[in-house]
Amino acid sequence: MHPSGLIFTIMQFSNYIVYADESGDHSLVSINPQNPVFVLAFCIFEKRVYMETVVPMVQRLKFDFFGHDCLVLHSHEIRKARGEFSILLNANIRTAFVERVNAIMRDAPMTIIAAAIDKQRHVRQYSDPANPYGIALTFCMERLQRWLVERGQANSKTHVLVEMRGKSEDAKLELEFRRISDGHNHVGPMSNLEIRFMDKKHNSTGLQVADLVAHPIGRHVINPTQPNRAYDLIEPKFRRNSAGHIRGYGLKIFP
Repeated sequence: MHPSGLIFTIMQFSNYIVYADESGDHSLVSINPQNPVFVLAFCIFEKRVYMETVVPMVQRLKFDFFGHDCLVLHSHEIRKARGEFSILLNANIRTAFVERVNAIMRDAPMTIIAAAIDKQRHVRQYSDPANPYGIALTFCMERLQRWLVERGQANSKTHVLVEMRGKSEDAKLELEFRRISDGHNHVGPMSNLEIRFMDKKHNSTGLQVADLVAHPIGRHVINPTQPNRAYDLIEPKFRRNSAGHIRGYGLKIFP
């Protein structure tokens, strides 16, 4: 018993942690015809496995190729071989690095839930189109909640971590997250979900993995027939229904 007479209990947290990142922009004002799809990806990890397996794999990659772990893996900079990733201009190093990243994405135990918004079709179909981020966030949160219910985790706090973008943008995202979790969705109230913002300099392994996941999903949605090794590696990790279907369960494409 605490001296004040109050009994303190430890908050019940779920066994899972979620890292979210996006690919493409959610603006409807100027749509790039070469990249008209906005993707939001949720990467769900069991905390124990994340700590014991995923983080060490990414740390080893950084030490092996850069000699330190203070850099942040970012898919755009990797593709362009910019900054510290300029070492990838060497073809042999690039091949070895890509193979290691591919192995991590193949072996990392996680579940993926993602939503892709085709902004061109969205604008054509609706006279007053809603913000793509809000739509994608709703889809991902609904499916995440169903996934947690299936595992008996819906009564425990699950944190969804996103990267800080700026004070104003973060405030808008938090407001939208809370609006959805309060019941503005097709599942019901999700008081067990809690959003947290993380500065990029914190070098979160989970956020970096989510960044590597989001881009190939976007490329797959834009052109499903184009060879996409990165997507092929993560495809088995999507949430599925009992028949093994991804569409509508682990990957929602709208409209």
